[in-house]
Amino acid sequence: MIELKLFLALVSYYFVMFATPGPNNAMLTASGIKFGFKKTLPHLVGIPFGHTIQITLVCFGLGSLFQKYPLIQFYLKWVCFAYLIFLGWKILGSFSNGKKESGRPLKLYEAALFQFINPKAWVVALTAATAFFPNEENFLTATMFVAITAPIICFPSICLWALFGSSIKSIIKNVKVKKIIEYLLAVLLLLTAVIIVIE
Repeated sequence: MIELKLFLALVSYYFVMFATPGPNNAMLTASGIKFGFKKTLPHLVGIPFGHTIQITLVCFGLGSLFQKYPLIQFYLKWVCFAYLIFLGWKILGSFSNGKKESGRPLKLYEAALFQFINPKAWVVALTAATAFFPNEENFLTATMFVAITAPIICFPSICLWALFGSSIKSIIKNVKVKKIIEYLLAVLLLLTAVIIVIE
């Protein structure tokens, strides 16, 4: 029987990790501003879907690869860095260019796949599978406990960022203000990319 204390500790950990700023939440805010909450839903569903697969794979031993081959994590950081820089560049001019909506929100599978190059997502998966894994339980039960709790906490936590973005979209009509916001988000993505590389 999994203790309530362990469950609450895992829930607290997931909430802190999923609700705090990171690549996913920066992208969701940008998507909420540009496309609105409804069109961002596939992106929102894709993140916990990808996390669940990732955590399950780590529980089944994928995490040991990072211990044997630390260069994998090094390369993932640089791939994520490049992707975030690309997104930051794409954001510039995208909100204030009100006449035509360029681009599209991430699809479910794209958001899910992004978790596999997102270093923060790997930290979440590795920590959950080691610090919160109930070793006294049956292996499959323990894996399901760690993996299934993730989307339950992840989805509402990350929804806050998409809702924040979409609320800005509906409030702000001024082109100059939109321009400031897109530059601010581009800089935040750049800072997130730099932090990922130097950590």
